[in-house]
Amino acid sequence: MASKSQQAEHYFVPNPVIYPVIVSLGLLSLASGFIFNVNNYAAGGWMMLVGTILILSMVFKWMGSIIAESEGGLYKKWEDKSFRVGMIVFICSEVAFFAAFFGALFFMRVISIPELASFDPNFTMYKDFVANWPSAGPGGVVLGKEYVPAKFEPMGAWGLPAINTLLLLTSGATVTWAHWGILKNNRRQLVLGLFMTVALGIAFLACQAVEYHHAYTEMGLTLGAGAYGASFFMLTGFHGFHVLLGTIMLIVILLRSMKGHFTAQRHFGFEGVAWYWHFVDVVWLGLFVFVYWL
Repeated sequence: MASKSQQAEHYFVPNPVIYPVIVSLGLLSLASGFIFNVNNYAAGGWMMLVGTILILSMVFKWMGSIIAESEGGLYKKWEDKSFRVGMIVFICSEVAFFAAFFGALFFMRVISIPELASFDPNFTMYKDFVANWPSAGPGGVVLGKEYVPAKFEPMGAWGLPAINTLLLLTSGATVTWAHWGILKNNRRQLVLGLFMTVALGIAFLACQAVEYHHAYTEMGLTLGAGAYGASFFMLTGFHGFHVLLGTIMLIVILLRSMKGHFTAQRHFGFEGVAWYWHFVDVVWLGLFVFVYWL
């Protein structure tokens, strides 16, 4: 039998499980169901439902196993280090993901629109194109078809977007306050800070839902509203999806904290979610400045 010092030097390798196989089947069912649904096959909706149930149930079971391993003391310094490196790499991939969309926004505003405006009107396919941002896209006849520019109002920065900025910045402060609580072994501060962070995240999502409804029903601002509409909803929509995922993760961490999980020395589960939440905050600041304000 290995000594405790020898065990501490070994990396924990879990036993084989069937969770990845079932999750893969769930993804296949979900994707296939979506394709069938788009093509008006009745089975599509049921396949999507089955796929969603499989994915959610297996993620719940899989994450439960990982939590049990963590609380059982199976993770040592090597596992902790690998988790931190993995989270850093994941966040770097998320940075690259959003950088691509910000890059597309920059290209449209700074490069493509001025360049299209410089073309000779007799040779460009973008007849009656106006080099203004926000752009509603080309007008007149384009490639033999009639295109009427969408009429919409751009989203202002100082209404709900400013409120959402305040909500997310405050949530960054509350999750940091919760982190200070766990470092001091103050369970009450940890739970209260996480609860406030979750509440602020939910409030952000509610405000964004109201903003989207207002954009579609009263401002004419939709995904089809030219380059501006497409970039606006792609950037803010993906960010909102990340806020939703972050809020779900924070709820899980909150429930674990209420059950007595984490200590001042071992709490990477909390730290990883906090890193992710701070990343979401920073992305929103970029969105507020370059999508809403400028």
